[in-house]
Amino acid sequence: MADRKKGAKRPKNDMLRLSRLLQFSDSTLPVGSFAFSNGLESALQTEVVTDADSLQRFVEVVLRQAAHMDGIALLHAHRAITAGDYDGVLAADQALWNRRVGEEQQLMLARMGRKLAELSLKISAFPHLERWLAGIKAGETPGCFPIGQAMAFAQLGADEKQAFVVHQYGVAAMIMSAAVRLMRIDHLDTQRILFAAQESVEDEYASVCGLELEEMSSFAPVFDVLVAHHTTTHVRLFMN
Repeated sequence: MADRKKGAKRPKNDMLRLSRLLQFSDSTLPVGSFAFSNGLESALQTEVVTDADSLQRFVEVVLRQAAHMDGIALLHAHRAITAGDYDGVLAADQALWNRRVGEEQQLMLARMGRKLAELSLKISAFPHLERWLAGIKAGETPGCFPIGQAMAFAQLGADEKQAFVVHQYGVAAMIMSAAVRLMRIDHLDTQRILFAAQESVEDEYASVCGLELEEMSSFAPVFDVLVAHHTTTHVRLFMN
């Protein structure tokens, strides 16, 4: 209770910082990720994904796309809030929203972003997230999830590499969580795939860390078709 009143100050202790980052990267964090499959449901329905091997390839594609879209926005928002440039945060928020085409993809970004801000304020005082949430409610900014992550992680003491890693891990974990509910696969295989998928995170960071917001791209035709397909299906377990 005392910590909440004082606010979550930037941790100076490496152990404390790590423990809080682990909390915010936990797949059970109640921000609504359980409701989204990140395209996996349609991938299974159209047989783009049929087994563990094709699931791993799908995850790798989604992670690459996430790095070149959401990851770039997260890095710019992290840099902006670290420099005290709140307008820069809003610019990253809007730039990501404009490029994440598709109603379901935008729904995922906005719903999880707002939930993250609300959750964070229940845990402690996050002044930037409080201001951001007020802007979301007022319709002044869309409230994309990676932007909220950037602000939360910066306050928790994470550098931009750590913020990027947590974001990419969350994308993969979301798909794995959906996989065990959608296909014949066990937790051992999903953990193996999750472990293997993380091997690319350093290369993905290196490929996007020097890019500008205007250079965000999401060229993945098959994934885009799957996103469009999901909006017209009659039987759905997930929101995207």
